[in-house]
Amino acid sequence: AQVAGLLARFARERNLTLPPLAEDGTGSIQRGSAVVTIHVLADRGVLLLLSKVAAAPALTADQATRLLTLSFVETKDAAFALHPQTGDLYLRILRGLDGLDYEEFEDLVHSIAATADHWDDRLAKELAGSLA
Repeated sequence: AQVAGLLARFARERNLTLPPLAEDGTGSIQRGSAVVTIHVLADRGVLLLLSKVAAAPALTADQATRLLTLSFVETKDAAFALHPQTGDLYLRILRGLDGLDYEEFEDLVHSIAATADHWDDRLAKELAGSLA
């Protein structure tokens, strides 16, 4: 209910039509080329924001190291992560639900969306060659 209210306010303040948070605690927001998927993991007390930036890349060790290095300082609140089942490359933000307010929710959504929008096209090109 907490995140559903935050998502509804986010949509209302931007005059967006977004589907409400689903019963399973999932929803999504598109900002630019980035689609941010919201996952409320209530049993763990966690909000997980995901944005896919590349389909299952076959990473070299150097490319994997580069992504980890980028995650250290270049991705704001987000970090690169590989989906455990599909191998797709995502940006993700993990945040506890306790104390989460609207301003922080809004900041997290903007942060991951802007970062994903920046990196998705760039990584498509770089992963086709090498991460420079």
